[in-house]
Amino acid sequence: MKYILITGGVISGVGKGVIASSIGAILRACGLRVTAIKIDPYINIDAGTFSPYEHGEVFVLDDGGEVDLDLGNYERFMDIELGRDNNITTGKIYQQVIEKERRGDYLGKTVQVVPHLTNAIQDWVEKVAAQPVIDTRNPNSEPQVPDVCVIELGGTIGDIEGMPFVEAFRQFHFKVKSDNFVVVHVSLVPQTSVGGEQKTKPTQNSVKELRCLGLVPDLICCRSQQKLNDDVREKLSNFCDVDPEQVICVEDCSSIYHVPLLLEKQNVIEILTRRMKLTVNADLAKTGLQKWHQLADAVEKLQKKVTIALVGKYTKLTDSYTSVNKALEHAALKCKRKLVIRYIDAADLEQQTKKTDPDRFVQAWDELSTAE
Repeated sequence: MKYILITGGVISGVGKGVIASSIGAILRACGLRVTAIKIDPYINIDAGTFSPYEHGEVFVLDDGGEVDLDLGNYERFMDIELGRDNNITTGKIYQQVIEKERRGDYLGKTVQVVPHLTNAIQDWVEKVAAQPVIDTRNPNSEPQVPDVCVIELGGTIGDIEGMPFVEAFRQFHFKVKSDNFVVVHVSLVPQTSVGGEQKTKPTQNSVKELRCLGLVPDLICCRSQQKLNDDVREKLSNFCDVDPEQVICVEDCSSIYHVPLLLEKQNVIEILTRRMKLTVNADLAKTGLQKWHQLADAVEKLQKKVTIALVGKYTKLTDSYTSVNKALEHAALKCKRKLVIRYIDAADLEQQTKKTDPDRFVQAWDELSTAE
C-alpha cells in the first residue's frame, strides 16, 4: 500500500481538498486503484451536528455517514464510494481510546497521546486504506483493494489540534518505509495588491514548520492568483530544499476541472510514480485524462446562460449547498448551458421582511421571479 499525505500551510481553505481529489483522479487515470481519507482535527465525532456556516455542507455517504464536504469531492473526482470510516476526527480517535481504556485493554498503563493516541491513528489509517473500494464507474464490479491511499489532513501545519496527527504520521513514515509514503504540502503564495509581487515567505515558514515536526515535503503545491514566475519557483526550491520540478503551481482556474490537468502538465504523475516506485502505463494515463480535457474544454465553451434561483437558510456561504451546486452545474453542462446561481435567503421572501425591509423583500422576489 502506498500513502500520499496532503498537508496545508499558511491558511485553511487553500484548496487541499480539490488538490487531494485531483491527485487521486490522475492516479486513477493511470489505472491505479485509489481510496481516500479525510482527517478533521476537531473533537466532534462527525460533522452531523455542525451548522453549514462552520465547514460548509454536511455530505451524507451511502452508509449514512455524515462527513466533511471534501469526501463528496473525492467521490466525484475519483469515481469511488467511501464510508463513514474514511472520515477521521479527533473525537472518533479519543472515543476509541477511552473505550479501550475503560475495558482495561491497556492493562493498567497510563494512557497518553504518545503512543496510545498516535498508534490508534495509524491503526485506523491502515485499516481503512486496506478496505476494498467500489468503483462507481462499474457499480456491478467487485470491490477491489486499493493501491494508493490519499490522506488529507485538515487545518494547517502548526495548529495545536492537529499535532497528534502530525506526530502519528511522522512515526507512520518509518513504519511503512520511505518508498510507500509521500508528503504533499499545499501552501499559499500571496500576491501584493501594489506591484503584484508574489511573496514566498509564508510558504518558506510553513515548510520550515513542517520539517521541524518531522515531515519532509516531496511536493509543494503553491496556490496563487497567477502562474508562479520562474524566479519565484527557483526561490522556493532553494529555501524549501526541493528540486524546482517539485514546486507545483496551482493558480486560480476558471473551473476546478482544470486542476488535474495542471498537475499532469507539471509531471506530477511521473514524480509520484517514480518516488513511490509504481509502474504505470503512460498511454493509459493519457487516455484516462482525456475525459478531464473534454470536461474542462466543455466548460470553457459554454456561452448561453441559465439562471437558477436557490432559496435557502444558509445562502451567505455557498459551500453550504455544494452538492446541490454540483448537481445543477453538471445538469447545466449536459444541457450546454453556463450556470448562474442566484442565492436567495428564504427569510427575505417572508411577509415579516416586507414589513421590516420592503426593499429587500421586493429585490428577493424580483430575483426569484426572473430566474429560469
